[in-house]
Amino acid sequence: MSAENPANRLENKWNRSHASEMSEPEKLLYRSNLLGSDKRITNYGGGNTSAKVMETDPLTGGNVEVLWVKGSGGDVGSIRMDGFATLYMDKLNALRDLYRGPEHEDEMVGYLPHCTFDLNPRAASIDTPLHAYVPRKHVDHMHPDAIIAIAAAKDSKSLTRQVFGDTIGWLPWKRPGYELGLWLSDFCEKNPNAKGVVLESHGLFTWDDDAEACYTLTLDIIQKAMDWFTEQTADRDAFGGAIYEGLPINQRRAVAAKIMPTLRGMVSGHQHMVGHFDDSDTVLEFVNAKDMARLAALGTSCPDHFLRTKIRPLVVDYNPANPDLESTLKSLTTSVAEYRAEYQAYYDRCKRDNSPAVRDPNAVVYLIPGVGMITFAKDKATARISAEFYINAINVMREADAVSEYQGLPEQEAFDIEYWLLEEAKLQRMPAPKSMAGRVALITGGAGGIGSATAARYLSEGACVLLADIDDNALAETASGLSKRFSADVVRTVNMDVTDESAVIGALTAASVEFGGVDILVSNAGIASSAPVQDTSLDMWNENMAILSTGYFLVSRETFKIMNVQNMGGAVVFVASKNGLAASPNASAYCTAKASEIHLARCLALEGATEGIRVNVVNPDAVLKGSRIWQGDWLDQRAGTYGTDKEGLEQMYRERSLLKRSVLPEDIAEAAYFLASDKSAKSTGNIINVDAGNVQAFTR
Repeated sequence: MSAENPANRLENKWNRSHASEMSEPEKLLYRSNLLGSDKRITNYGGGNTSAKVMETDPLTGGNVEVLWVKGSGGDVGSIRMDGFATLYMDKLNALRDLYRGPEHEDEMVGYLPHCTFDLNPRAASIDTPLHAYVPRKHVDHMHPDAIIAIAAAKDSKSLTRQVFGDTIGWLPWKRPGYELGLWLSDFCEKNPNAKGVVLESHGLFTWDDDAEACYTLTLDIIQKAMDWFTEQTADRDAFGGAIYEGLPINQRRAVAAKIMPTLRGMVSGHQHMVGHFDDSDTVLEFVNAKDMARLAALGTSCPDHFLRTKIRPLVVDYNPANPDLESTLKSLTTSVAEYRAEYQAYYDRCKRDNSPAVRDPNAVVYLIPGVGMITFAKDKATARISAEFYINAINVMREADAVSEYQGLPEQEAFDIEYWLLEEAKLQRMPAPKSMAGRVALITGGAGGIGSATAARYLSEGACVLLADIDDNALAETASGLSKRFSADVVRTVNMDVTDESAVIGALTAASVEFGGVDILVSNAGIASSAPVQDTSLDMWNENMAILSTGYFLVSRETFKIMNVQNMGGAVVFVASKNGLAASPNASAYCTAKASEIHLARCLALEGATEGIRVNVVNPDAVLKGSRIWQGDWLDQRAGTYGTDKEGLEQMYRERSLLKRSVLPEDIAEAAYFLASDKSAKSTGNIINVDAGNVQAFTR
């Protein structure tokens, strides 16, 4: 690709007129968001920015120099003003006298809160000393792939000089912390004209005394590295050239849909894990390449990459040129066991006297030739971000190995970062997972009132949701609303007619590819028709049975298949009806189909029990709010049956109930939550009536 190609150019987005009205902290925020908006500049959560600003001391009223620096755990692309830590520079400088050497590195982090300016609750990051001790007002620390490719090359020092001359210096690998901050300070003192430094196996620091100039410098340095690599690699095959061809997209998804539930069951021993599948061109180029296995075994280099992707990926035994998927699936048992054993051996080799206990020994990243990459993590966002980080690592390996020899972090250094006591403390401070964290739910009729309310209830407890419906417009509207409330990561949609076997199979494939499998099925797709028996056509009868009986069978059958592969149990919730237990006039087709649905649930409860799959029923009655079946003929027909009008029907239903209350979609959602959650772990084959009380529908 030519360096002149606009797709290979970083855009300078600084608006001087817009920034002219900003304070220095506001310019820092502006700069940070601009830098974080382009993943070629830095990865999610990677890098940090700072500004040294004169502020009024709230105690003395005098002017003091304050370091504004991205707080611990933040992301420069999405950070807001409250995401920055603020610290007195004079107190940070005083810490130099307290430093007792590298063996006491971690205790320096404990001093940082004592340097806090203006009672700011945002915790300072481990990189704070690196920003504090650079004698410039503005500092950027980024993780661009092009720079890390230089930093991770075997001869990174000479490459840095070759690309940048004296403009950018180089420092050898050192774990982030106070000692590295002193190294950087010493470098700046000895090289006053340098504009930045490459940290081996880590990233880039750049600095200036003006916010815009610092931003522009950062872009220029990264662009220079990108252009250099473009020139150096123009005529070279990446990763030693391809030895496989990628399968067609439908075949790739089909293979992933088979592998992901199998893997998910194997890696979810500590908690339910969520999967992410990536078959982008970058990933396919790597997994199909001659040198993939060699490079993958070396592990990642940049600490941020490593923390997200573990020490190395697992390469799945699959040959796209001569595929034998059944053999591959069988081989996963051995491959996963071997990876765990290797990880335990790595822990045993590298652990120190005070190391935390060994963590989950399963791989995060799984590479499949011809197919793509799978990642598993505790939630969808983390799985996706882990994949993004490994793509960063792929880019680094491609460039570094093309111009030199790629090298990962030394094993002991990698371990010391992974099991760093400061990282462990951060993990221990994380809030407890929500009750449905890591669970995946498929909800049919997902765009309706009950379906969308159930989805919202599950999402609020940390679940991922695949909404299935036949109404694309309603699906899009529902998904958009839920995504805004809960994040686009955890909401997916699929058009599915529950009476179409191939569509049902396709929906379960989507659940596997999008999230790794399925833990919860809420069968809620519905139809309602009303007519005296003599006016009930065969088509009306068959349509009710097809959707409410056959449809529920088809979706359950395919869900059971995936749940059995995962071997993690599961929960199935049928949204039936009071009419499945209590007959109603002029509704023989509907009532009979709903009764069939309830009895199917009883049968499935018997079959699922041995596999830990629970099957239960919620019986609503007269849920008018948000329900699409009450928007058409059914409303007119039921109003006619009971001799009232549309406005009086809800009042009539409320008054006939024992509790004299309307039943809302959220009421059904609460029952569906209970039956799918661990709160009902010892319940199967049950029916919960949510009908405000109807004596005819009492189950006993």
